Amino acid sequence: MKFNHIGIPTKDSFAGEIPLPRLKITVSDHKNNPFGIQWQRYWDDAPYPELVKTVAHVAFEVDDLEAAIADHKILIAPNSPSRGVLVAFIEVNGAPVELMQVDRVLRPDV
Repeated sequence: MKFNHIGIPTKDSFAGEIPLPRLKITVSDHKNNPFGIQWQRYWDDAPYPELVKTVAHVAFEVDDLEAAIADHKILIAPNSPSRGVLVAFIEVNGAPVELMQVDRVLRPDV
């Protein structure tokens, strides 16, 4: 696994907001700082578990998403939020963890 970012939920506005209407979330660019900090504001009708919407998560890149989520409690099933990226959220010790499988040919920017 390789660290990608930390997602921190907030209800407040923040600098550099990037609205993602299809996902019903507004985020900041995690690549604009050397620590991968990404602010996240979930829209009122965002269809995600409360744990994901209210507790910070760490995100790791994995080579095989299906293998990485095996034997874990799945919070958000594998899905593709953008081209070349597959993600899933699992629960580990009561906290959300995002696992990402990234096609680096298609998405060198993630």
